[in-house]
Amino acid sequence: MNANGAPADVSRERAERFLRDRGADAIAHPGGTLLAHLIRVADVLADWGADADVQLAGLCHATYGTDGFDRSLLDPSARQQLSTLLGERAEALVYLYGSCDRSAVYPRLDTAPIVFRDRFTGLDHEPAAADLRAFMEITAANELDVMAHNAELAARHGAALYGLFAGTRSLLSERAWLACRSRLGPEAEDAAGN
Repeated sequence: MNANGAPADVSRERAERFLRDRGADAIAHPGGTLLAHLIRVADVLADWGADADVQLAGLCHATYGTDGFDRSLLDPSARQQLSTLLGERAEALVYLYGSCDRSAVYPRLDTAPIVFRDRFTGLDHEPAAADLRAFMEITAANELDVMAHNAELAARHGAALYGLFAGTRSLLSERAWLACRSRLGPEAEDAAGN
């Protein structure tokens, strides 16, 4: 069940239909289409044991666009529409992810308290601990999928992402951390012959 009380599979089906209706299946993205990427992210989160709301947020994480992907499927002024579809918590996580000003936030992720800057409003705030953990799980699942499907981006950003995830390990589940370490860490470089 998600926060709306709907079975997770029904909520996911509705969310996937929403993403298709918004054209996510026609937007190019590493590994095929944006929709294919979003589904893979949600599947990885499920494999890592994330709850239904985090999985839905991972599925819809690019709805408002992101600091790294500026194409949006829904204007942030229409948040209530997504909240009605996903539930308040899942939508709030989608907004947290999409609104993250990465250049301001990423350097702060290993300090306490962690202060987020909303790229839409310019305002700073301190997310709840559970929201920070969900944000980092979604970030890890997203970035690992992008790196797996774009060798150029992996070569350019893999080491920095590994540093980000190593520095925020306490916010990641054990499964997420192991995936980051095996795909981005020194072991991955050794396996690739670098």
